[in-house]
Amino acid sequence: MTGIRNITQRDTKTGGQDLSGKDSEHTESEFTPCQRIMANISQVVVGKRPAIELLLVALLADGHVLLDDVPGVGKTLIAKSLAKSVGGTFHRIQFTPDLLPGDITGFNIYDQSNGRFVFQPGPVMSHILLADEINRTIPRTQSSLLESMEEGQVTVDGKTHVLPHPFFVIATQNPIEMEGTFPLPEAQIDRFLLKLQLGYPEKTEEIAILERFQEQDPLDTLKPVTTPEQMVGLQEARKRVLVSPPVREYIADVVRATRTHPSLRFGASPRGSLGLSRAGQALAALRGRGYVLPDDIKHLTVPVLAHRLIPMDEERLRGRTGAYFLEQILDRIPVPGPTL
Repeated sequence: MTGIRNITQRDTKTGGQDLSGKDSEHTESEFTPCQRIMANISQVVVGKRPAIELLLVALLADGHVLLDDVPGVGKTLIAKSLAKSVGGTFHRIQFTPDLLPGDITGFNIYDQSNGRFVFQPGPVMSHILLADEINRTIPRTQSSLLESMEEGQVTVDGKTHVLPHPFFVIATQNPIEMEGTFPLPEAQIDRFLLKLQLGYPEKTEEIAILERFQEQDPLDTLKPVTTPEQMVGLQEARKRVLVSPPVREYIADVVRATRTHPSLRFGASPRGSLGLSRAGQALAALRGRGYVLPDDIKHLTVPVLAHRLIPMDEERLRGRTGAYFLEQILDRIPVPGPTL
């Protein structure tokens, strides 16, 4: 850690900002609203602080999250808690096989009073959109989210409508429900910055859940602790977090290694590199630093890149996923040291 601090300070001599001491304190105070959000969500969600932190990473990085886990572990609850904490508009879409693209993006209806068509906004016109059980609808409807997630806009009958900002999609899917499900196409999976799994709670956490929800649902009384306008400002501030040349080279080495791994049919694209860099900036900011460390990148590599990798068929039959091969890659690639 000391070595990386020295690298970043030396980089500031060539035009970057001073990231030691005072600047780190400034970064920590600047992102205090994010700490309040995490504390607020923890009033409802027992444990799961690493997952809550990663949700905030995705929001600060202006990305989207795919929650992939078994039913009943709190995927929808954590999404609703984040939405309430941030404030702004929130919509939830229950994806079903008969859901149409217009049910998401909106559509034009004929207004007889003035004799013209009027745009009726769909639930996508919100700051935070919960796409519940996204793999239960047809690919055509799934793809209707692509433009919204990538460009922050929707086009209906040739007219473009800009979405509110920030625009954050939290999609959930249940991997064990195979009947009546449609796997997400690779092009759409790549649009998600992070893919997370919450997992089952520990025994002490499960007891705490029983106590907390015995009399009422704490989500009902949860209050916002920030505003969408503040979140937009934090997203802009995140862009000023320094990614030093050694860290950028480390990101490139990790991503490029996925493209040449013999057990992977397809590796991560440049979108993955950019996502890893932006997520690293967000994590550093949440932890009170104005610069990204290699440890930040290592911590984020699996949630950012694993879902973008496609293993060979024989490896998939052995039950090996992208996360398995990323661990191999991280063990093999040297971490930037104290000198350039």
